[in-house]
Amino acid sequence: MQVQVHADSSVKRNAILAQAVEETIGNAVRRWTPRITRVEVHLSDINGQKGGADDKRCLLEARIGGLQPIAVTHQAGTLHDAVEGAADKLKKVLQTTMERLNDR
Repeated sequence: MQVQVHADSSVKRNAILAQAVEETIGNAVRRWTPRITRVEVHLSDINGQKGGADDKRCLLEARIGGLQPIAVTHQAGTLHDAVEGAADKLKKVLQTTMERLNDR
């Protein structure tokens, strides 16, 4: 599984951030890693330098072989919380999707 981290111009992307994001996503979707080809992570700061509550956003798009991409998003006060929230949402959506596939 490949994890691609993208950040807009208002988010400082560095190796530490990318590694933390990859670990968080990897832990959340570990169960389905053989089926997932790629997860794209889009990090953004909605208000830029103005600040504000819940202005960090994480959008995750998971690509699963043979299925349409699955996308989730989460907004929070920090990038870490936004990534954690989006990873939790992705985990729940993947669990539901895979259970439905197994029921067929």
